[in-house]
Amino acid sequence: MNFRFTPSQEAFRQELRDFLREELPKVKDTPEGEMFGAFSQPFSKKLAERGWIGLAWPKEYGGQNLGHIERTIFTEEMVAHEAPTAYHHVAERQMGPSLIRQGTEEQKQFFLPRIVSADISFAIGMSEPGAGSDLASVQTRAVRDGDDYVVNGQKIWTSNAHLADWIWLVCRTDPDAPKHRGISILLVDMKSPGITVRPLINMAGTHGFNEVFFDSVRVPRKNLVGEENRGWYVVAENLDYERSGIERVAATGGLYRELVEYARAHRGRDGGPVHAARLELTDRGIEYEVGRMLAYRVAWLMSQSKVPNYEASMSKAYGSEWTQRLARTGVKIMTAYGMAQTPEERALRAKIERAYLTTASATIAGGTSEIQRNIIATRGLGLPRS
Repeated sequence: MNFRFTPSQEAFRQELRDFLREELPKVKDTPEGEMFGAFSQPFSKKLAERGWIGLAWPKEYGGQNLGHIERTIFTEEMVAHEAPTAYHHVAERQMGPSLIRQGTEEQKQFFLPRIVSADISFAIGMSEPGAGSDLASVQTRAVRDGDDYVVNGQKIWTSNAHLADWIWLVCRTDPDAPKHRGISILLVDMKSPGITVRPLINMAGTHGFNEVFFDSVRVPRKNLVGEENRGWYVVAENLDYERSGIERVAATGGLYRELVEYARAHRGRDGGPVHAARLELTDRGIEYEVGRMLAYRVAWLMSQSKVPNYEASMSKAYGSEWTQRLARTGVKIMTAYGMAQTPEERALRAKIERAYLTTASATIAGGTSEIQRNIIATRGLGLPRS
């Protein structure tokens, strides 16, 4: 197996790095989002001008028809450099591919060009107070009323709902059907009357998550994605897109490299705690490369026109847990080497503390590690469900 990138892929990566070195210093005062980087439509517009949103989409829908490997390279570089791509990222990663496969022609013509031009952003309305890992238990109701649905209910942990233009809403349209068979997907304009967004501040003190309340919100029937009451199949595919990315590994890859440099700079100290922490950092380095390969394997499968399922769950579970292990290792290293004395050391310590707090939810958001292992067991290994 050839693990090397092609010359054109390497050239694309270098083009991205040159662009980021030029443009990132100009990005200031953007509202912070919980996705990687920050939420900045102007920066996403710059990416759109270069045709870098929807890289793997067909050209008929505004994409570049490049491979999924190129898209993964793009995401890896954006995340590694902490670029503010949260405005378009969710829509490009999940909503766009789902609409290409499941949407009506009217939906494709309206939403896809606006996603690739960075004119609209999406939040994901899935989790509820009583429906997290068991997503099929959603109770947000959508009742048919003429040419509209009337939506009532609540969503929680909705990333960037306070900033997004639209929400991809998972709701129940048949309360009497078995729970997996009465679900539908609606595209809801966040400016619709009856929507209330309340912030949820995480333990790192940042506002990314939200509660979203729907009080008799009217949504046109034309905004139904796929078939009514068969939305679970759209949801399952959409989650595969969410779990397939390299974001989790790449987002803390920069922190890993900083820790390596810090340990190298303090290599003269050979005490027991220091030695143990450095050995642990070596393990994190090996795991980092494994995580990258799992993510690129998913990209390769998608380049072969396959929808990754258990493979995406492998990448998601591994990447989520790696970020937590790295944060714990970082805490040990900074403790082993004593007080942070220089401004650079204090900045690194602050990054580690933030990573330790923010990665706590990594094995919950997007589907718990237990859910991922169930998928790997049943669909990857062929084990019985019980």
